[in-house]
Amino acid sequence: MQLPYVYCVTKYDPADRDEHGHYTGTEDTISDHGEIEAAYLQTIDAFAVETGIDRLAVREPQVPSLAHFGLERPLEDFGLDGLLPTGLAGFHDGAEVTLDIGLELVRRMLRDNGAWCRLEAEGTFAVHVGWDQYVYISSSRPCEEALARTRELGLFPGRMDASPYGFEAEEDGGQRPGDDNFWADLHRAVANGSAGILEEMYLEGASRWHHVTGDTVDTIRARVAPRARLAVWAPLSSDIDAVLGALPAEGLVEGVWQDSEGRIHSAIADENDFPELRAQMSSACAAALLSVYADERAPLFTAVMPDNDGVLRARWQT
Repeated sequence: MQLPYVYCVTKYDPADRDEHGHYTGTEDTISDHGEIEAAYLQTIDAFAVETGIDRLAVREPQVPSLAHFGLERPLEDFGLDGLLPTGLAGFHDGAEVTLDIGLELVRRMLRDNGAWCRLEAEGTFAVHVGWDQYVYISSSRPCEEALARTRELGLFPGRMDASPYGFEAEEDGGQRPGDDNFWADLHRAVANGSAGILEEMYLEGASRWHHVTGDTVDTIRARVAPRARLAVWAPLSSDIDAVLGALPAEGLVEGVWQDSEGRIHSAIADENDFPELRAQMSSACAAALLSVYADERAPLFTAVMPDNDGVLRARWQT
């Protein structure tokens, strides 16, 4: 749902832009950890209070996967340990947080050294943090008092038609619910030998892998994170030499392997990391190489977990 009032809030004075709109002033693109950062948080708080919300839902949460591109040192546990009651486990799509915790999540996003997400109150309020300290706030109300407060704090609000960081579904994407039918299909695929591992994408950029047998399907289902995306894959190969021999000369691949205790591991590597990946996989009981490129990555079937009431509210697609 597109909210009627959308504002871009920045620390960049419009007077310091050239004829092409490029900023020519002296403000840095990273957080000052001080007055300006505090001004952003006070601004968001003012909009939220005027909108009448005190809780926010985490939507489409993500963490860095291949590399960290922020200019600040990345935080351990993505800055969530000590912030959320259950740390990383509590950071999932649909998780509800207080406004105070939401503002602390925004602080981490402003510093670009931890987790990222959209924060929303459905049909009422939303805030997204973009690159270079641009913050996008949407509300069901015009929030004139909050706009005045934003200017008092030294920031510059501008009206927009829509946030560039609002969620947009992929045209060719799809959603199958991870319901009883999905798990029954998984049971059958395991029984006939076509399926052997399950990828649980509990955050954008983070996955857990499960070795699936007829005896473990129900246990895995009970432990899957809320609104996780699931991908079912063929069994791993016990021919480790053949798997390692299929490593390309260059490029990115994901190695997935099972250790002697039955645990599944994975690592994304390029040609510079292949020696380490070979060492990790050489003692595995079974392994596989998977493409990391979307048009080449083809699991047997996929699903998105519905909520406990059976309703599929997650917006991301498989």
